[in-house]
Amino acid sequence: MSATSIEKVNGHAMPETSHAESWARAGIADAEAEKIRALTAAEIEERRIKAQAEADAVRIKATEEAERQRLANERAALRFEREKATELAKIAEANRKKEAEERAAAEAREQAEAAKQAETDAAQAVETATGRWRNTAKGFYGLCAIVALPVQMNAFYKPEAKYLLVAPVFIEVIALVALVGAAAAVTAGRPHWHYRLVAWAGALTAATISIVHGLEAFDPATAFGTALASIAGPGMWDLHEHGRIARRDGTLTWRQRRAAKKAARKEAAEQAVAEAKAAAEKEAAREAAEQRAQELARQRAEYFPKVWQHALKLAAATGETTVTEAVWKRAHNDIEGTDPAESVDIIRGRNMAARRVLAARSEAPGEKPVKVTNGQRASQMPPSATRREYKPPTRSGIRRAGDTQKYVSAARKQAAITARNAAKEVQS
Repeated sequence: MSATSIEKVNGHAMPETSHAESWARAGIADAEAEKIRALTAAEIEERRIKAQAEADAVRIKATEEAERQRLANERAALRFEREKATELAKIAEANRKKEAEERAAAEAREQAEAAKQAETDAAQAVETATGRWRNTAKGFYGLCAIVALPVQMNAFYKPEAKYLLVAPVFIEVIALVALVGAAAAVTAGRPHWHYRLVAWAGALTAATISIVHGLEAFDPATAFGTALASIAGPGMWDLHEHGRIARRDGTLTWRQRRAAKKAARKEAAEQAVAEAKAAAEKEAAREAAEQRAQELARQRAEYFPKVWQHALKLAAATGETTVTEAVWKRAHNDIEGTDPAESVDIIRGRNMAARRVLAARSEAPGEKPVKVTNGQRASQMPPSATRREYKPPTRSGIRRAGDTQKYVSAARKQAAITARNAAKEVQS
């Protein structure tokens, strides 16, 4: 047989391979299988490691999530406790305020009731004292009439005309009726002086009869005593009515009038002192204003002599005795062309300062500013041996083609190389 034999495979004639080839193929197949097995094991290990990593990540994430949830729960619990404590504190504060208000209201009611009771007691005491005084005055009036009537009746007694004994009683009754009418007028708020005048006329008439007849028929003690009784009874009753009148009309007592006069004198003295103080302050303010005006005039004349001279002329022309603010404003506008707070120098200085601020803000931080030559004001071409030609900008301020010589090709190439290197450095 030859090195290769022919065999049939699936009915087809196939050349027969040698043993070396078979072994080589088998080795290759084994190597491929081993490689597949190694690859499968690596994939399995990789998958296991990946699954383990994912499981660890899930476990770590779950742990972290659980920890976050625990912390969130703790924070929520703390927040709830804090809010609860705050609400409880608010409720307690509201209860304390309510209790305090109720206690204050109760105290106010008690004080009002106590004040009302005190007023009632005082009014009742006044009424009781007034009634006692009225009854006492009535009783005293009757006693005085009993004391005075015998002498007066003795003066009118005549055996042939006993009816004249009614005259002294009539006189006493006149005084009594007039005083009762005065009391009614006081109670009703009507005029009362004429009732009291009639009562005093009757009392004086009875006293005169007692004195004249008592001195003639009896002794002076009897005469003056009965006359005093005739006056004392109506007098005491009239004192009672005078008190009622004073209380009704709100008449002040002597002590109250004296205190009111003293308070009025004190208030007048305090008002005089206050007026003197106000006048002194006004005078001091006027002097201070004059000093300020003089100082202002001096400063204006010193710092703005031209404007001040013109302002004096304007004041004289307009009929002003001094340089008013309106005159000064007009004079400053005439000389400087602006309001008093502005001038040409101030405006220029402000503009220069604004330009310096803009230039400073346009500088990059940490870099030293470099003076850049304006291409529209000077030639930007480098110096050369030949005389360079200066080409100023056009009237429109726009540069045109041909204003500057073109660069040579070497310079253009070098500029392109420099630009690429700069771009690379920026990107790096």
